[in-house]
Amino acid sequence: MTRPQRGFTLVEVLVALGIVAIALMAGSQATAALTRNAQRQSDVLLAQVCAENELIKARLSRQMPDVGDSSQPCEQAGRVFSVAVIVRPTPNPSFRRVDAQVLDEAASPVLRLSTIIGRR
Repeated sequence: MTRPQRGFTLVEVLVALGIVAIALMAGSQATAALTRNAQRQSDVLLAQVCAENELIKARLSRQMPDVGDSSQPCEQAGRVFSVAVIVRPTPNPSFRRVDAQVLDEAASPVLRLSTIIGRR
């Protein structure tokens, strides 16, 4: 009498390997998405600091900002951002709209903040 052989067939092993591969791929994609999201949150936080600095500088100035565009570099946590400060007139000549748009190293927009500044 022969004993039945123990173990798995080749098909069973291949199916198990396929299931494990799919699970590992899904896990790596989730990890990559979480990493991208954390990097994006970090970029937005640093960009917000840069934009707020420029808007506060404009608010603390003793005179109304001149209408026009300017660009300032801003370094935060070892990252260099570019802050485009855009000053536009409003229907009321006593106020100006000031936008601070922050761009990353690749010149992609990260954040835009706006405020209104009036005469003192």
